[in-house]
Amino acid sequence: MSTLELVSRTEEKKVKVPVKIAVAEGDSIGPEIMRATLNILNEAGAEVEPEFIELGEKAYLAGKTSGIDEDAWDIIKNNKIILKAPITTPQGKGYKSLNLTLRKTLGLFANVRPVEAYSPFVPTHFPKMDVVIIRENEENLYAGIEHRQTQDVYQCLKLITRPGCERTIRYAFEYAKVYNRKKVTCMVKDNIMKITDGLFHKVFDKIAQEYPEIKNEVQIIDIGSAKLAAQPEDYDVMFEAIHGSAPDIAGKNIANPSGLLNAAISMLAHIGQAEIGDKIKNAWLCTIEQGYHTADIYREGVSRKKVGTEEFTNIIISNLERIPNLLQKSFSSSGNRIINIPDYIRKEQKKELVGVDVFLDWKEADPDKLGSVLSRLDIYQLKLKMITNRGVKVYPEGLSETYCTDHWRCRFVSKSAIINKDEPDYKAIEFEHILALQSVLHHLGYDVIKTENLYEFEGHRGFSLGQGE
Repeated sequence: MSTLELVSRTEEKKVKVPVKIAVAEGDSIGPEIMRATLNILNEAGAEVEPEFIELGEKAYLAGKTSGIDEDAWDIIKNNKIILKAPITTPQGKGYKSLNLTLRKTLGLFANVRPVEAYSPFVPTHFPKMDVVIIRENEENLYAGIEHRQTQDVYQCLKLITRPGCERTIRYAFEYAKVYNRKKVTCMVKDNIMKITDGLFHKVFDKIAQEYPEIKNEVQIIDIGSAKLAAQPEDYDVMFEAIHGSAPDIAGKNIANPSGLLNAAISMLAHIGQAEIGDKIKNAWLCTIEQGYHTADIYREGVSRKKVGTEEFTNIIISNLERIPNLLQKSFSSSGNRIINIPDYIRKEQKKELVGVDVFLDWKEADPDKLGSVLSRLDIYQLKLKMITNRGVKVYPEGLSETYCTDHWRCRFVSKSAIINKDEPDYKAIEFEHILALQSVLHHLGYDVIKTENLYEFEGHRGFSLGQGE
């Protein structure tokens, strides 16, 4: 809701209570553009009450390793809304990104980025571009789980969940529905990452069936990105598996507050004050039309005047009752813009342990030597199925040309498994078999750095084949 409508029992008057929002001024240019944005919101009549919090570089340097203290967390949790300027994460000291922490801690799963051309006032090769990118915001490599496993090999885990896929994909279709978009494009890399990106693709196809009025398509990210760069008019809402703090121009009154201002406009729509958001967006569009441009978009012969942050802000305020003539006016307040995402309901599946990948730190470079030893092991009927190095099969029947490092994946399955067919028939094993295998490998002098259990779910393989397997 935009405002809380409270009815007094005695006076029976409707009293509008401003919506409290946590406000983080950020670092470098952050305070300047936040001041400009809040001035515009205030002059436009936005019914919000800022509660300022400290986070970012100052918090890091004050000893808050997460970049935020408990008081700020409390305000964010109480208000449920945060308007944040860009922040700086100190370099070279191992600090985690606060932006990632905020996204994951608060469940901010969808990153919504409208991309719209403002030709001829802002230079572009694509004057009709109007694309919305909705990116999954919490999972994939953003999980940030990394390990150094050997002298040569470093690992980053890519985590994809079904509920994470479902709510991001559904959000994209719901966004398209409430904003009258015609098509949703899913960009993935499931030609290589067949299980993780494959899940995203499968969930997309399933949810797309619930929105027959919206065209849908799936593209490999490499090809899709090239097409988007060359023909953006072919896309509408797109999603995948804003600017920084700019310390070099801080304090110079030249920063463009448009990015933060448009974020604030989206915030107003979210809290039910879309009409105020439209007023601000239209005033901003008028300012762009009139040729009053900050240095980053100023062009001789097109712009009327190069203006600083404060003057740009004041001109927007003076345009608050105007509608643009050439650029398409904002009308977010028309219609119902509420997006509802249902809770995820988990369906239980039969899960069987059918093998294990054992990762070894082994400094020698001959996979046949390693394979000949491991293939002779007789532990609870486990047998070596293959060895890979950097994902490529090197034993049995590897190629001598394959470069091998010190990181070896050794896949063990049941001796009774039937694997020489299109869909191998893996047999269940016990967890004790894996423990025994690790113990034997350790006593043989091998450095076991990691194991990854192999499972089947409802009879379907839950692990990828090695390249060349």
